Amino acid sequence: MIVNVKGGRHHYGQAVGVLTLDTKFPRIPGDIGNASTFNFPVRLRVVKDATIPRVVKRTDLALLKPFIEAAKELEAEGVRAITTSCGFLSIFQDELASAVKVPVLTSSLLLVPMVHRMLGRGERVGVITANSDTLGEEHLRGAGIDPGTIRVMGLQTMPEFSKIDNDELEFDPSIVEKEVVQAAASLQKLGDVGAIVFECANLPPYSKAVHEATKLPIFDIIHLVNMVYQATVVRDRFALGFI
Repeated sequence: MIVNVKGGRHHYGQAVGVLTLDTKFPRIPGDIGNASTFNFPVRLRVVKDATIPRVVKRTDLALLKPFIEAAKELEAEGVRAITTSCGFLSIFQDELASAVKVPVLTSSLLLVPMVHRMLGRGERVGVITANSDTLGEEHLRGAGIDPGTIRVMGLQTMPEFSKIDNDELEFDPSIVEKEVVQAAASLQKLGDVGAIVFECANLPPYSKAVHEATKLPIFDIIHLVNMVYQATVVRDRFALGFI
């Protein structure tokens, strides 16, 4: 029985806050910007004027302040962890983590060092990114990645994915899936890729198709968010009983 509960906020039960880019393209189930992706409630917060061109196509450091302000707002509203809707925001990892007192996971790129340690000697992590032309050393550094441990494949030349990258109102997920599988196959052909991490938070809907095509382990931002959720909302495992 719960007694002496303490209030002070407007809402409760949304343990993870998601800072999303200011976009209008459709976010299908599996995308981090679709709340039905998760098996628990999440709190979505748009960072005004954080557009794809300002985050992905170039690095606009002026966005740090509004991201910090939005993160503090989510923290005040009671979230226990904060993530974002774009892996390129790894560039702000240290600053955002220092600005609040809850865990911050700006990017699935944070998984890369751990995944690399899982692999055999000589194997690298394949990173599929929205744009390999603009994913730079500063983004890798923000996630603690040694550039020598990865192979990178971008989707910027894929016609259907470019509709997402250009923030268009419609795209065909079945075609995007084929493009992502094609990118993964190209990585696999390099011969030393032992696992794949999706930098782009729009790619988790295609994890199953990529895994089936490559037979490689696939990691994405949803895996990372689920892990942190379970670490910050700890269940009573004894209540599950014994088998």
